[in-house]
Amino acid sequence: MQKIDFKDAVESVASNDSRYAGDAYYFLQEVLTQAVNKQRKDTGGEDRHVNGEELLKVFRVRAKKKFGPMAISVFEEWGIRSCEDVGEIVFNLIDVGAFGKSDQDRREDFSGGYDFREAFVTPFLPVSKRGTESRSGARRHQ
Repeated sequence: MQKIDFKDAVESVASNDSRYAGDAYYFLQEVLTQAVNKQRKDTGGEDRHVNGEELLKVFRVRAKKKFGPMAISVFEEWGIRSCEDVGEIVFNLIDVGAFGKSDQDRREDFSGGYDFREAFVTPFLPVSKRGTESRSGARRHQ
């Protein structure tokens, strides 16, 4: 499938799937570019496909750096609540020809990557509060 202009790809995807804001797709494009650059640096310039696990790692680092403690709020606004949502966005872009895909790529590659609250909320809590957050975000009774 021929690659299409990214703006056209986002418009096409958004018209078919309203779960995610357009900005989510543009952010993911930034993440993929950074992941490809990191992979080239790590392999001495070798071109190699970026897999789901690698993309999720860069997504996490880039989000914390770009949005800081607001990351979780930004993602909720964009409709992204889990690593699985990141995978859905990736595959939406693959389906319209904006991203490439290898035969090994699957949506399941994004399942259970990491907990969004632990990734984007806990690091910004005061140290004394970090152990009191449960996975659901509710405070434990002490």
